[in-house]
Amino acid sequence: MLRQRALQSSGRLSCGSQQPVTLTSMPVAVLLLAAGASRRLGQPKQLLDYRGETLLERAIRLANEAGASPVIAVLGAHADRIRAAVRFDHALPIMNEYWEQGIASSIRAGLMALDAATPRASGVLVMSCDQPRLTADHLRALIEIFTADSAPLIVASSYAGVHGVPAVFPRSAFPHLLALRGDKGARALLKQPPAR
Repeated sequence: MLRQRALQSSGRLSCGSQQPVTLTSMPVAVLLLAAGASRRLGQPKQLLDYRGETLLERAIRLANEAGASPVIAVLGAHADRIRAAVRFDHALPIMNEYWEQGIASSIRAGLMALDAATPRASGVLVMSCDQPRLTADHLRALIEIFTADSAPLIVASSYAGVHGVPAVFPRSAFPHLLALRGDKGARALLKQPPAR
C-alpha cells in the first residue's frame, strides 16, 4: 500500500521525522495544471499579475527553484493568449485538447507528456498555478520528503487539516492518476492512497 505524509502549509512536517533530509538523484518532474477557463474570474487567472510576474510564470519559477525537472505546464483554455504572454524558457508547455472535460484530463495529458520527456522520473509534483502564497521552500520540502523515503510515498500539502496540491505522487500511483475522470483532481487519492 502507498503511504502518505503531509506537509503543513507552514512548512512543518505533520508526521515523520524532522531530521535533515538529502535529495537523491531520482528525478521528480512537475505537472503544472494551468488549463482552466477561469470563468468566474472573467479573465485567465494564469495571466494575473502577482508582484511583477504572472501567476503561471511564478509557478514555473518556484518549481524550477525547488529543483524539480522537467516542468510540464498543461494549457487548455486561452492557450494562444497564454503562450503569447508567458515565457516558457524553463518549462515545457503542452496543450490539453480536452481541457473542457475537467482537471482529470489535464492530469492525463501531463502524465503522457511526462512519460515521453522523462520516462525514468520516480515521481511527479502536481501543482496548480493559482496559489500565490506558495514558496519554493515548500515545494523543495515536499520533494525532499519524497526522495528520502525508499518506499512509494505520496507527499501532500495540508491546509487546515485537508490534504491537497501541491503533492508528490510516486510512479506507482500514475495508473491511479490516469484513471481519474471528469472534474475530479487527485484529492481522492490523497484521502485514501491506492494500494500497489
